[in-house]
Amino acid sequence: MLINNLQNQNSIANKFIAELRDVNIQSDAMRFRNNIERIGELLGYELSKILDYKPVKIITPLGECQTLLPTDPIVVCSILRAGLPLHNGLIKCFDRAENAFISAYRHHTSDTEFEIKVEYLATPSLEGKTLILADPMLATGRTFINVLEALKPMGTPAKIHLVSVIGSQPGIDYLKSVLSDDIQLWIASVDSKLNEHGYIVPGLGDAGDLSFGSKMQN
Repeated sequence: MLINNLQNQNSIANKFIAELRDVNIQSDAMRFRNNIERIGELLGYELSKILDYKPVKIITPLGECQTLLPTDPIVVCSILRAGLPLHNGLIKCFDRAENAFISAYRHHTSDTEFEIKVEYLATPSLEGKTLILADPMLATGRTFINVLEALKPMGTPAKIHLVSVIGSQPGIDYLKSVLSDDIQLWIASVDSKLNEHGYIVPGLGDAGDLSFGSKMQN
């Protein structure tokens, strides 16, 4: 798996990440969602640089010109519910993409142990397409793996890109150990560790709750 990390660049994404993490700012749910959306746009822009393009003639009011336009048939798939703001940012870049949605959540079997459950899925065919799979928090990496497994019956994508806002180094190392080299990860920041509950440290908390409010636990 190839890793593209915006943290290694001087980028306005660093400001948005700082606001997402800041306990004095993140209580503003609209601003929190907007920052994730803006990071999605930035990550989508970076990803767009490695798509396939072809020259196309454009007719203007005063003549014609030639430009390069992307040719990849894209499906943007978001992991509910935290992935929705990230999804919105990505489709601002890829406005003709097809859309898919899948639910994945932690079902705790003890205080520190959990399994990832995948339930709801709505997707077009993925056969031969470029799949962009979005989840703002890459903690253990198990959610991405379980979701990719659940998507297999929907067709084999020509390309797969994973998009996250913040990830943990252990989770990224796990993905690198199980995913093929042609899959790419696009991420805005990487933290060094997970705590005993499998949460990113320092991280930012629960992205779903901060975006949409707290939920009842089942």
